[in-house]
This record gives sequence, structure tokens and C-alpha cells, in this order.
Amino acid sequence: MVIGRGSAEHDLTDAELRALLEAGLAAADLDGRRVLVIIPDTTRSMPMARMFDHLQEVVGPRAAALDFLLALGTHRAMSDPHISAWIGRTVRNGRAGRSRIFNHEWDDPAQFRRIGVIPAEEIRRLSEGGLDQDVPVSLNARIFDYERLIVCGPVFPHEVVGFSGGNKYFFPGIAGPEIIHLTHWLGALLTSSRIIGAGYSPVRAVIDRAAEMIDRPKTCCALVVRESGTAGLFIGPPREAWQAAAELSARVHIRWVEKPFRRVLSIMPQMYEDLWTAAKGMYKLEPAVAAGGEVVIYAPHVREVSYTHGPFIDEIGYHCRDYFTKQWEKYKHFPGAALAHSTHVKGLGEYDPATGIETPRIRVTLATGIPEERCRRINLGYLDPQSVDVRDWQGREAEGIFAVPRAGEILYRLK
Repeated sequence: MVIGRGSAEHDLTDAELRALLEAGLAAADLDGRRVLVIIPDTTRSMPMARMFDHLQEVVGPRAAALDFLLALGTHRAMSDPHISAWIGRTVRNGRAGRSRIFNHEWDDPAQFRRIGVIPAEEIRRLSEGGLDQDVPVSLNARIFDYERLIVCGPVFPHEVVGFSGGNKYFFPGIAGPEIIHLTHWLGALLTSSRIIGAGYSPVRAVIDRAAEMIDRPKTCCALVVRESGTAGLFIGPPREAWQAAAELSARVHIRWVEKPFRRVLSIMPQMYEDLWTAAKGMYKLEPAVAAGGEVVIYAPHVREVSYTHGPFIDEIGYHCRDYFTKQWEKYKHFPGAALAHSTHVKGLGEYDPATGIETPRIRVTLATGIPEERCRRINLGYLDPQSVDVRDWQGREAEGIFAVPRAGEILYRLK
């Protein structure tokens, strides 16, 4: 059963959030249990400090331990000062009061425990024939120090899985590399343009199947967040709570436009610190850009392609899906997540192996702190960020020119 409430028109008050959390967790067997809460990093918008307080007040007195694990996927670890600002409490040596806060150490194989294997036959069925291989399923072994797991995070349209949140906080949030690379590459094969904001997807099906292997009771607190506040909170089993939140997210986070844009300026907030994360300014706009059009990712503060996958991206560059699939022997040894990111940023396109000519559907240009030479080398356009005057882009929707403030979370689609 899911307990929650949400509206596309009105935001919940802080008191309503607290009351929903208390009601949603009332029946959960948390008394005297060791509880681990899995939360996002700062690349996701949510009232983390308020939810941290509410969890301390609602769960803290009931639980024998209440700790938190940051679902980094393959993002950079957060420092104590960074975490302090995020949760609204002073963190020293990974502690905030009686609670410990852990980074997911995705790059340390010793941190993982294998919990099963999804056989190739099942992957073939779940992926609608897209992939055909056994997939080992491993998770951060820290979860096995706890008796109850709570996921607490927002739901948005997402380029790999359709809508983020729910069991995605386990896979890829705190998962081992095999299933991270498989699910990302599956999303790339299906294409972001098809998957993003489109409801339940084959990638979500694989994630939910992997989550069935976790032998701990799981509860999800799925939020729907917008700039003005929190539109909804749904608490229950991860799949069901996510479904309720995704239905509201589709109403809150998708903007339908009458005509495609020719040029878009995606103005990226500081929360995205490299292109790996700031590329959401492309993902969320691609479906609404006309063929031959352009998305400019405007983020002068971004100076790195990826703090964790940069060397791979420098080697393979940015290309459409078919560039890789039609040269698979050359690229199959690269991490699936890096290949997927490459195709998601480049967008839809075609590649002719006979001529070696790649034809992307739209152009992607970086107006960032990444130097022009590197942009060209990785097969993206360059625009000097100093030359950008945001005012030149504003109020010109009728001309097919659109400036998106705080891009990255609202999905734009053609009617």
C-alpha cells in the first residue's frame, strides 16, 4: 500500500511532509531495528535538509541505528562540508550526531557483495531482445549491516530509465559495475529520445528484477520536487511508490510545446559540476528540437567532461548510437556507461560504415569552461561562454529560439 499525496497545482507544506512521512512509516517494522536510508547526492533537487530532519524525528526515536548512504552511482564522493550543506547538519568524520553518513565507494571492488545473477534468457525478455547475456548483480555490502532499508529521493524524467527514483537508488545508485554498465547501455540502445519521460521502460524492468534479490525489507519515500517546492510525497514499496510519483512527475516535469525549437540555450545551474551531469541540458531538450537544430549547453562553471569517466570520453568522443553498434568490435570493450553517456549527449543520428560519415540529427555545442580544442576533439561544438548574452536568447520562442533557465529537470516534448 502507498500512502501519499501530490498535486500538479499546489505544493505540500513542511508540516504536511512530516505528517505524510509519519503516516507512511507508521506500519514499517523499524522499532529496535538498524535502519539505513539511501539518499541522492546534490545532482538531484530535493528538500534534503528538511527530509533529514523529519527522518531523524520520525525514525530516529524508533530505530536502534539510523544511518545514511549517498547513492552516488559513479559520481564523485562528497566531502564532509559538502554533505553538511546538503543535509543541513554539521558532519564531521562522516557523522552527524548519532547518524553516520557514507559515500558509496563505487570504485572499490572490496565494497561490493554479489547477491545473484540475472540469466541471459531473462535479460533478453526484460530488454525486449536488446541484450542477451548473464548479468551479475552486486550491491554495496554496507546494506547488510542493517535490517531495514529506506530509499528517500526525488523522481524526474530520466534519460536512461524513463523516470528516476525508486529502485534506481539501488541500481545504479549503490550497485556494482556490471549492472550499471548493462542498464546504461540498454538505455542507449533504446535511445534517450524514446525512453525519457515515457513511463515504465525495459531498463526499469531490469532494475526492478535486480531489486527483488535484495533480502532486506525496503520502503521508498518518493518525492516530486519543483522549483517552488515539493509537489508530492509517496511512501510504500519502492516499485509502487515510484509509480505514483512518476505519474505526478509526468504532469509536473514535462512541458509540451507546439512547434520545435531551432536553437536552445540550456542554462545549467551550479549543481552540475561536469558535463557528465550537466548534459541533462541536452537530454531534456532533444525531443523538442527540430532536425538540424542546436542545443547550447551554457555552463561557464563546468571545466571537466567527467571527473570519473573523462579518460574514456576523451578516447571515444561523442557519437550517435549507430556509430558504436556498427563498429562494435572496436568499442565493445569500453564501459557501457561511458558509451551510453556519449550517445545520449550526441543524440539521435546515423552512421554509414562504408563512408565513415556520421550524421547527427541536431548539433550539440558547449559554452562551458572546457577548452575549444578539447570540445572539437571529442566531437562537440564550441561557443565561447564570454560571448553569450542570455538576454539575446530570451523572449524569442516565436522565432524558434529558446532560453531555458535552470535547465536539467524539466523535459520538453512536442505535442
